[in-house]
Amino acid sequence: MTSTPLPSDLGVSLAGGRGEIRVYSAHATGIDLLVYDRDEPDHVSDRVHLSRDEDFVWSGKSSHLREGSRYALQAWGPQGATSAFTPEALLLDPYARGIEQVSASQFRAVVTSTDFEWDGVTKPNTPPSESIIYEGHVRGLTKQRADIPLELRGTYAGLGHESMIAYLSDLGVTAVELLPIHIYADEHYLQQHGMVNYWGYNTLGYFSPEPMYATLASRAEGPSAVVREFKQMVKSLHQAGIELILDVVYNHTAEEGPHGPTTSLRGLDNATYYRQTEDGTYIDVTGCGNSLNTSMPATQALILDSLRYWARDMQVDGFRFDLAVTLGRDAGHEYQREHPLLERIRTDPFLADVKLIAEPWDTGMGGWQTGNFAPGWMEWNDRYRDRVRNFWLSDIAHAREHGSVPTGVGGFATRLAGSSNTFSEDRGPIASINFITAHDGFTLADLTTYDSKHNIGNGEDNRDGTDNNRSFNHGIEGPADDTAIIVTRRRAMRNLMGTLLLSAGVPMITAGDEHGRTQHGNNNAYCHDSPLTWINWELSTWQEELLATTKMLISLRKELPALRPLKFGRFGETVENASQMDWYNALGQEMTAEQWDDPNSRTLQYLAASTVEGAEQSRILLVVHGLEDSTDVIVPEHAGVSFYEPLWFSTNSAPKEIPGVLRPGETIKIGPTCMLLFRAA
Repeated sequence: MTSTPLPSDLGVSLAGGRGEIRVYSAHATGIDLLVYDRDEPDHVSDRVHLSRDEDFVWSGKSSHLREGSRYALQAWGPQGATSAFTPEALLLDPYARGIEQVSASQFRAVVTSTDFEWDGVTKPNTPPSESIIYEGHVRGLTKQRADIPLELRGTYAGLGHESMIAYLSDLGVTAVELLPIHIYADEHYLQQHGMVNYWGYNTLGYFSPEPMYATLASRAEGPSAVVREFKQMVKSLHQAGIELILDVVYNHTAEEGPHGPTTSLRGLDNATYYRQTEDGTYIDVTGCGNSLNTSMPATQALILDSLRYWARDMQVDGFRFDLAVTLGRDAGHEYQREHPLLERIRTDPFLADVKLIAEPWDTGMGGWQTGNFAPGWMEWNDRYRDRVRNFWLSDIAHAREHGSVPTGVGGFATRLAGSSNTFSEDRGPIASINFITAHDGFTLADLTTYDSKHNIGNGEDNRDGTDNNRSFNHGIEGPADDTAIIVTRRRAMRNLMGTLLLSAGVPMITAGDEHGRTQHGNNNAYCHDSPLTWINWELSTWQEELLATTKMLISLRKELPALRPLKFGRFGETVENASQMDWYNALGQEMTAEQWDDPNSRTLQYLAASTVEGAEQSRILLVVHGLEDSTDVIVPEHAGVSFYEPLWFSTNSAPKEIPGVLRPGETIKIGPTCMLLFRAA
């Protein structure tokens, strides 16, 4: 696919006491800039008729347009099936660095200051193979933290507070991935029902941070102060060596369907920015009412310029692209792996130091594309999520009901070793963002507590949210008093967390899972800004134990290079920067082809030795037992291995020293459903 030149230098620039604005519209016949009086917000102090150049960029200058100025645009043009010009509508500049809400349905763009002192603090640039991502919501992370001053809780400053930084550092994660922080609006449906879009996947502007997440003091001072607070949060994270990744929503906007609010792109150039049929029907591959038309150069420019702004000016370390397949759809609305926008993002020199993470699906035809992004992209691996949940949860539920499990250990082993059947050899394990839970779905604790979703509080009669949870309540729906059920659930949580942190690939932990947070069975809590979605930091004893277990697993992952190869290994060969892997059954014998798929063969021994360049060699033995009975395991005899030192057993409710070592060929009794990690030496 050929690349087309993109419009450039859009938005507001200041020079010589005058501001200039540049706006793209291929179909408008006129655009006006309205600058508002600083003391009388509804009074227009200057109106400028913009002029258009041959590249469809409209521009104009005003001495009233300066730092702190509020401004809007009005556009008019032909009325046609794909046009939506509404001359009376006050529109946002798509490149506005600051946005303020002035009424229930009206917003104003604001010229912001760029002043900030980074004091030499730079990006950590953590290699993907060493990354451990922590996905959370900027508000929910600190709203209930008692060790953060009240006025900072639930804000950018709260996340940047020393106590939250200390917690993240002590946990051992290397990056925080925030749910969308671009300014957003609540959908009309939610407003009608008195609800909110807590997750924020309904973007109003791609350059402005959401002011609701700033402190009251910053909000009172204005958008420039909100930007400074955001930058200070980034600076504080970077000082601790922690990266910041943003979840970004470039697939649709808050203008919703064709009858939704007209706030910006629709009023400026509906025919360019949104996917439509010839009769003006929106082609919606996002399930949100509209889809940005990324086959158009202007749309590509908007997205690229936004990414550059956040990566350079705001010093963000990476992006997780919501419904990224939409970004790669061509003029015929089909996904193209080498789509010009995806290629521009991947090869842009200004984005060379950022992590690119695709959510590799959308809701349109051909929308599931896991494994089909180019080198340089990482992807959320839903196949990993589903296989791991099956192995530890739904397979066990099936065994209780039917007397046998439906599958063997082969599929699980493939995921454990980096998903080589999903990602190409040139991309390797680090293309896989491994996750078992995310903001969307059950929490880790709820996966072990509920068979069905409990979303009645969402106001849709429990119709919303997926029914394909692959969860297991272990005998009773919801909280239990039965000690046996409680013990089994907690061991299942440790098995899930252990799998996540001991697998090849890049692990992503959902905030709160490290200590067993619950949403009481709600698997689609997008509309709750309440204690249901805020993390409760008052932990019981078992939660403290799970937190200690998570910390230990993270520490072991960092200590043992064999757990985090850069490349896929090949049987019988030494591949530099890959782990040499050997697979044994419960008898310490090499796995046969038949045993991989045998439902009765659910005990696996995984021996891996690192070959990472420049790192001290490490070798580990991971024993996995996926049945609810005890069994004997003979640890394997292997060249160069003299003993196996126990490091972590998921049967222990909390980390503890395990005395002694095992010699090759010795027997250990294990089970039920457990993992055992040894250092092989």
